[in-house]
Amino acid sequence: MTIDNLKAAVKRADWYDPELNPKIIEFGRHYGVVIIPTMPFTPEHKGKVESSVKYVKNNALKGRIFSSLEEENKYLFDWEKNVADMRIHGTTRQQVFKLFEQEKPILKPLPASLFPCYQEGKRTVHRDSFVEIARAYYEAPPEYIGQEVWVRWDSHVVRIFNRRLEQIRVLARKRPGEFSECLSTRGRSTTVEHTVEHWRDLAMKIGEHCGLWADRIVDIRGCHGIRTLQGLVALTRKHRAEAVEEGCRLALANGQYYLENIRSLMKNPVEQNQFDFLSSHPLIRDMSEYKEIFQAITGNAADPACGDHDFDQRCGASRQAAVPDPAASGSTNKQEEVA
Repeated sequence: MTIDNLKAAVKRADWYDPELNPKIIEFGRHYGVVIIPTMPFTPEHKGKVESSVKYVKNNALKGRIFSSLEEENKYLFDWEKNVADMRIHGTTRQQVFKLFEQEKPILKPLPASLFPCYQEGKRTVHRDSFVEIARAYYEAPPEYIGQEVWVRWDSHVVRIFNRRLEQIRVLARKRPGEFSECLSTRGRSTTVEHTVEHWRDLAMKIGEHCGLWADRIVDIRGCHGIRTLQGLVALTRKHRAEAVEEGCRLALANGQYYLENIRSLMKNPVEQNQFDFLSSHPLIRDMSEYKEIFQAITGNAADPACGDHDFDQRCGASRQAAVPDPAASGSTNKQEEVA
């Protein structure tokens, strides 16, 4: 079927790669026809169709006035049977009626039902996995959360399609304010917990360490960590999945469980190595050497009672006792001077 590039049928006109409206595609699929638009601004590509309209206007309707639609339809039915079908066609040079009798056995029967009249449009699946249609809410598969889907609805049924126009769910129409499914069903404890599990699954798809980091976030924060998981998945929009995976690996190694840590590690991927402190080394002196140095400074001889363990306490007290008392020195007390 050749059509013009009308906006209701053709979203983007192009001779080699036109973009058709999804509804006109379904219309052609319903009736078993292929719809091909003409070249833009080239009506002569469907000249035979245009000439047929002109033939009806000039031959059947020109100069005639009808009192009702019923009268006009009756006249056109008789005109088609006795005039239009009996004429010799200008292209085939045959009588229209006889040529149609030859083509009639090849034609396919019409579908049993008319093409349904429905509305359609794009919707974004909310984080609770529902889409809104006419103030009612219909559940989409949870793997489509945050994505755009195509929905079609009439007075009875709502159909949800993915971006490839593959039907993913069929639901009964609901009244405004109603949900297609009661919340907290199918094993869900709450909608929030179900959403947390979904975002954790998305994190696991990025990489093994991303999944482990997401598990730790859920263990530490519970349902409050949903925004953190959403931010982790959102990093893949601006960065490669390998970079996010490496950032999570470093964050796990450093015990860091904030999204800002991953962003920083992705910019400066420095891994902190943990070292064990040495107990013996040529540069590390023995405690007995420090004991001798301390005794040399304080001027105290080695005290047998001052062991290595209570070295700091007893020898420290000896040092305090060795400090000279100003009263015992030759200085004169101010009170004595007054006397």
